[in-house]
Amino acid sequence: MPDPNPSVVAFLNTRRSRPAKTLTGPAPNTTELKNLLTAAARTPDHGKLEPWRFIVVSGDGLHRLADKAVTRGNALGFDADQVEKVRAQFANSPLMVAVVSAPVDSPKVPRIEQTYSAGAVCLALLNICLASGWGANWLSGWASHDAEFCAAALGLTDGESIAGFIHIGTETNTPPERPRPDIDQITSWINS
Repeated sequence: MPDPNPSVVAFLNTRRSRPAKTLTGPAPNTTELKNLLTAAARTPDHGKLEPWRFIVVSGDGLHRLADKAVTRGNALGFDADQVEKVRAQFANSPLMVAVVSAPVDSPKVPRIEQTYSAGAVCLALLNICLASGWGANWLSGWASHDAEFCAAALGLTDGESIAGFIHIGTETNTPPERPRPDIDQITSWINS
């Protein structure tokens, strides 16, 4: 017989990311953030490979990323709106954790499973932040997919990629509920 945890079930049934552009300081301090990262690291990880890592960026580091995004976005020929969106994502964030997908060679665990594990870390970090009362948002965008930007700005190495940028801070605005998937439209049942 299951032993439910009603408060966790209620949280998961009502959780809602907070738009990154509405987050402000304060952000979690180092101790608080280590606790959040520790909880996020309790994610499915077939083979105990830890195929992911964290890069915490705050303060001047975020402004440096914003400047590098402008330079790189312009070099790639993106329009001003695309460049500004990523610049603002970094420049206006109180704190950002880059979750790096860092797959390792394994004869038993395919790379795709390791990539899924990095994605699971992103969702776990997002949820533990929200459950702890922080505002948080999981973003990506062109900067997360550009290997040259990721190497120059964040020190990623060959084979690594960004699974997500998790922006964390104090929420200033709770967004309204949005339409959710119709489970009957996206679920198939196989009974025999």
